[in-house]
Amino acid sequence: MPIAGAALLLALGVFSAAGTWLSRQYALKRKLMDAPGERRSHTVATPRGGGVAIVAAVLLACGWAALQWPQHGGGIATVAAGLALVAGVGWWDDHRSLSAALRLLVHAVAATLLAALVYKASQPLWMVALVWLATVSLINIWNFMDGINGLASSQAMLAALGFACLLPAPLRWPCWVLLVACAGFLPFNYPRARIFLGDVGSGALGYLIAALFAWCLVAGGQAPWLPALPLSAFAIDAGFTLVSRMLAGERWWQPHAQHFYQRWVHTGSSHTVVTLAYGLFSIVAITIARLGRPMDAGTQAGLMIAWFCSAGVLWLALRNRMRRTLTDH
Repeated sequence: MPIAGAALLLALGVFSAAGTWLSRQYALKRKLMDAPGERRSHTVATPRGGGVAIVAAVLLACGWAALQWPQHGGGIATVAAGLALVAGVGWWDDHRSLSAALRLLVHAVAATLLAALVYKASQPLWMVALVWLATVSLINIWNFMDGINGLASSQAMLAALGFACLLPAPLRWPCWVLLVACAGFLPFNYPRARIFLGDVGSGALGYLIAALFAWCLVAGGQAPWLPALPLSAFAIDAGFTLVSRMLAGERWWQPHAQHFYQRWVHTGSSHTVVTLAYGLFSIVAITIARLGRPMDAGTQAGLMIAWFCSAGVLWLALRNRMRRTLTDH
């Protein structure tokens, strides 16, 4: 990586850290606090909205990239517009609760912007539909999974790293941008949370992960199989929890504390341990994805299916064990 590029990434990380500190002061002044409750895993009232610093850092990088590569300015502006929409509705929701329908509508519009870029790149319609669905899903998955210290931001960093491992070196810069922007925020949220991402941050991270996923498919020429692996920790926990709640006849659209990571914390494990365990899981997934890069598409698909099936069985076994532990207590 050229020295100028490395210096810019360092500056973005510092900018994100400074922005997180400022957003904490703002949240304290405006009393934007998340109080402890039955559906939450923290015990102390904590400021929210720190993810706005990540958003600002990424938008700054988008502006720089548009100047560096003006021929791609339209696409960069489209991605930035989608990010602004998702972050904007999250910021609003952090200040004043919005209806789920309005939030979902904005997410759908942002997803349409990303899908339009894929369509404009002359990709097949199934890929356009996949990117749209992945964007809406990942925005909400990152929101659902943002419940303990460091989990959502560290998983976003690992997802960015995983995508970088699948891309040629010249195409990795967007991955590094997201990674360093999250790195600037992380010390304020892990191991001790001095501020939370807020909806502005969690939704934005999901959108940016979806954008990098689309980048892998379009610019990187990847089939969707391997890029799905760095997302598997969150996808499996959120997906299996959703299905289990639907099968149980519960109101699956309402807030809850039934994800595996939440149950694990409620058994007495620390946020630090759970976040590190999810990180280790993702590192294994990324390693498998990287090893599968030279393989043909059929083998890659089999690798992804085997990984998700194995992880799903593990999720079910651990969830049942966790239920017994909670019942005994």
